[in-house]
Amino acid sequence: MQDSPARADLATHVVLNQPASRGDLDLWHEDPALRCHAAAAGADGEQLAAYGARIGAQEMRLAGRAANRHPPELLLFDAGGRRLDEVRFHPAYHDLMRAGIGAGYAALPWEGAPGGHATHAAMVYLTAQVEPGVCCPMTMTYAAVPALRADKALFAQWVPKLTARLYDPAARVLARKGGATMGMAMTEKQGGSDIRANTTRAEAAGDHYRLTGHKWFCSAPMSDGFLTLAQAEGGLTCFLVPRWLEEGRNAIHIQRLKDKLGNRANGSAEIEYHGALAHRLGAEGEGVRTILEMVHHTRLDTAMAPAGLMRAALVEAHHWVRHRRAFQKQLIDQPLMRAVLADLALDWEGTLALGLHVARAFDGQGAEVRALARLGVALAKFLGNKLCPGLVYEAMECLGGMGYVEDTPLPMLYREAPLNSIWEGSGNVICLDILRTLRREPLAAEVLGAELAVVAGQDRRFDAAMTAHMQSFPKLPEEGLARFYAESLATLLTASVLMRHAPAPVAEAYITTRLSAPRGRVAGAIGAIDTAAVLARLGGD
Repeated sequence: MQDSPARADLATHVVLNQPASRGDLDLWHEDPALRCHAAAAGADGEQLAAYGARIGAQEMRLAGRAANRHPPELLLFDAGGRRLDEVRFHPAYHDLMRAGIGAGYAALPWEGAPGGHATHAAMVYLTAQVEPGVCCPMTMTYAAVPALRADKALFAQWVPKLTARLYDPAARVLARKGGATMGMAMTEKQGGSDIRANTTRAEAAGDHYRLTGHKWFCSAPMSDGFLTLAQAEGGLTCFLVPRWLEEGRNAIHIQRLKDKLGNRANGSAEIEYHGALAHRLGAEGEGVRTILEMVHHTRLDTAMAPAGLMRAALVEAHHWVRHRRAFQKQLIDQPLMRAVLADLALDWEGTLALGLHVARAFDGQGAEVRALARLGVALAKFLGNKLCPGLVYEAMECLGGMGYVEDTPLPMLYREAPLNSIWEGSGNVICLDILRTLRREPLAAEVLGAELAVVAGQDRRFDAAMTAHMQSFPKLPEEGLARFYAESLATLLTASVLMRHAPAPVAEAYITTRLSAPRGRVAGAIGAIDTAAVLARLGGD
């Protein structure tokens, strides 16, 4: 779809010095950094090329804007006062879901092809650039599969529908659907991240259970099923709650939709279970262990999505400064503008590189790669999400006043930027989890040391930063230092990945500005680096 011709010769003036519409975008071929790091991670370039062209088309980008402008609507009752408990979405939302599910966003990792998780992770990155709200239901559908392994019967019933590459939003029982999605309803008012404080009750009723209680956050309430936690006789237990039963609606009552800062295309709800039928997933008392399989995989997506948001913000700023003049110069030729954009681009490529490197570990086999996946995904999630809001803001500033206007994608990206840090473990929770993993799993520390040792001796500044880190932390720190420790470790790991896979000037610039030379606290407050080499990684026009 193309824009209709726009008139530049207006009654009072001629429109000059304004960037043209970007039209269709090929999000794969226009992104050399993605192609580089996806190849290193073993992702399927052919699948990503097709999806990058599809999701980047102007038609899909306009659908993303429409889905944000027309948020979901809650219908609690019909005209006769009967309960509906339905959320209605704009058609553009369904178009985006159909594109992602059809391309294998939720299915690829479970189809047996090499590099499935890495390919999925790159799809998260691509989708987040266009409409990040639809990532939530597709991500949970992807991540539910390993958790369902706790019950063979439920796995056999649900997984073929979750991985069918068919988006079927119809409200009907699973047996009559060609494809299905899975949501999550875990946290409660009194506990938040402390899910062991949950009070929802589960009472055995023959071969199933009945749940009663309130859930403070239910992501994607129109999913076909939900993984949830409730207190059974044997302790906190994981359950699968179907939305529809053969006899009709399950007893899941939507209380309201959350009025969120961003993520507007996606519905998030408060719900209550009123004796809702549920199937136990795993043993009683093993609820945390069971659902953490889902959380572990959603964390991969929350580590990749900020890289996509960063990319979308940066290429918008890059397009703007390449096609706008100020003070007799193209903005891109102004040295200070180049320093700002290059500094931001290093954070973006570092986040992309580390996320895909971790995704490769999800595809691996053996105790070592599992340990790397567990620790690495937490490090990637923490650092990338802390960098994302500041980067989007600086990109907004590159556009000036128009960056603050909804005609551009920057306001949407800015509202979205904090979400992935909060979802599936906020910053403090993630840092404490990193310390807990290193205390409980000695293999994780060994694997991380081996990762860093791969590039030891290649750059004296990197070696000096590693030595400084070990001197600062000869042993695991106390909790109050966990953020300092996690940031230092994640930055070192990012540098090591860039040294292995990025062009030398990019890795050198990252080491110079993040590990070696003094720098300021704001974007662009850096010494001299090869800005041309760094900015070339943005690709595009």
